Amino acid sequence: MTELTCFKAYDIRGEIGENIDEGIAYRIGRAVAQHLAAKSVVIGFDARETSPAFAQAAARGAMDAGADVFDIGMAGTEEMYWAVTEFGACAGIAVTASHNPINYNGIKIVKSGSRPLDDAADFQVIKALAESQDWGVVGRTGQTQDVADKARVKYVDRVLGFVDVATLAPLKIVINSGNGAAGPTVDAIIDRLAVQGALIEFIRVHHSPDSTFPNGIPNPLLSENHAATADVVAREGADMGVAFDGDFDRCFFFDGAGRFVPGEYVVGLLASIFLDKEAGGKIVHDPRVIWNTQDIVESKGGTAVQSKTGHAFIKQTMRAQCAIYGGEMSAHHYFRDFAYCDSGMIPWLLVAELLSKSGRSLADWVRDRFAAFPSSGEANFRVKDAGTAIDRVLDAYRTEAVLLDETDGVSLAFADWRFNLRRSNTEPLVRLNVESKGRAETLAAHVSAIADLLGGTRA
Repeated sequence: MTELTCFKAYDIRGEIGENIDEGIAYRIGRAVAQHLAAKSVVIGFDARETSPAFAQAAARGAMDAGADVFDIGMAGTEEMYWAVTEFGACAGIAVTASHNPINYNGIKIVKSGSRPLDDAADFQVIKALAESQDWGVVGRTGQTQDVADKARVKYVDRVLGFVDVATLAPLKIVINSGNGAAGPTVDAIIDRLAVQGALIEFIRVHHSPDSTFPNGIPNPLLSENHAATADVVAREGADMGVAFDGDFDRCFFFDGAGRFVPGEYVVGLLASIFLDKEAGGKIVHDPRVIWNTQDIVESKGGTAVQSKTGHAFIKQTMRAQCAIYGGEMSAHHYFRDFAYCDSGMIPWLLVAELLSKSGRSLADWVRDRFAAFPSSGEANFRVKDAGTAIDRVLDAYRTEAVLLDETDGVSLAFADWRFNLRRSNTEPLVRLNVESKGRAETLAAHVSAIADLLGGTRA
């Protein structure tokens, strides 16, 4: 039995023809349906060249395991999430490699209620089944039902339900879909907004899905990719810009001057929006950069709850706490009323509503937060031994710290600054984030000092 190396710490992804192909997609689809005793499975795919064939293979596997397949066609991962809940399906599969290189593909899976897989009880069992191909006896072969149009209508209904469309002002918004899967879904949302009387002007950039990714892999988190959106915002005099990754479960913001708004400040902004909508609510955040979010939540009378980084952990914590919203600095945003799942469309709609109601610009909303709680941004360091490197940093700083937190990696807090160090699950990398209280000029020095202790090279 050969190990399937496309199964990673959190998801399934691999190099096409090397450790993932149609045969493996079939085995995964069948293993998902068999393990979950699924009567129905939602399947969608992103804009990559191999994704339709991989989705068809996964569908054959699910049907051979006795499950019916709800085919939603090319769609965002979040459209798969909502379809699982909307259609009461037993599982969902999205064939996507998001922002990975063009020669990669992958699969994201949820179970009934759009819940994430448990690692030991689900993910590892599916992996073992796909490896062994120990298929059970099946009484019937499932059938496929094309629900793409219906699923998109229901999805648009849901995401627009987060805002009062009647309050939207005649904004100008740049949308960069990165030639990924977002374009058709954005069009469906824009069409519905127009029918409901919204006068927003949209400027579409790299809009059509294109498996060759002529403008590069859609990964707006990388600074070298910012200009594709920022320059258009500045040229067009837009109120804001929004850019998506390949399966649009993440969105990235640019203010009216084209300045990139880091994810940790978007988490705080969305937390504020939700606490205005639902006083006293709970907000879940990851442990990497926290002070801005915690300050906003406290000032709004809410409760901030820290969770380990990663979608499964955030969703689990949100469900346990009945939190209204959860966010990660990596631009994943989760919503209680969206089956506790992440969405890249809901955030920009909420920010558009905020700008419309307040009459303030996005820059106005975040400028003071940048100054109050400056952040270094995440720096990655390639080291020989992550554990030893982190220990050197802890030995140097532990005695000065006022708080040590090991929720995810290790965080040390001091009177006016704080850092978080996490090791990568898949590479010999250590990830560093530094934040401070109103002392932006000190960030570079703190990063440099910790980098010297870590050793290695900046990745």
